[in-house]
Amino acid sequence: MSYDRTVHLDADFATVLGRVREALAGQGFGVLTEIDVTATLKAKLGHEMEDYVILGACNPALAHRALETDRSIGLLLPCNVVVRRDGDRTAVQALDPNTMVALTGLDALRPVAEEATRRLDAALASLTGAGTDGGR
Repeated sequence: MSYDRTVHLDADFATVLGRVREALAGQGFGVLTEIDVTATLKAKLGHEMEDYVILGACNPALAHRALETDRSIGLLLPCNVVVRRDGDRTAVQALDPNTMVALTGLDALRPVAEEATRRLDAALASLTGAGTDGGR
């Protein structure tokens, strides 16, 4: 099972990062956390790597529904969205919300996962003007 939903953009990292925030907001997601992996690895390990940021995106209504179904689902929240340089392009990757159902085996989470998937796919599609590129 593929666990990501990915698009690649021919734009610089900073521009894409801003557009991702806007696209997520347009689908009802706020960014609760931001981890600058590049800066963290540089500061803690002296390791140089490409631009790489993890955004912890949350749609409060969907998170509430998921938590009402299974309190332990918080282990899989918020929805992580990665923005990273990939060669001369910028990749935007979201964790596939259907992973919640696959990992827990709880069919009651399926409607939440399906709505989250629709919203994340719409956000990704708005970045490219098309659909996702099949997780690649």
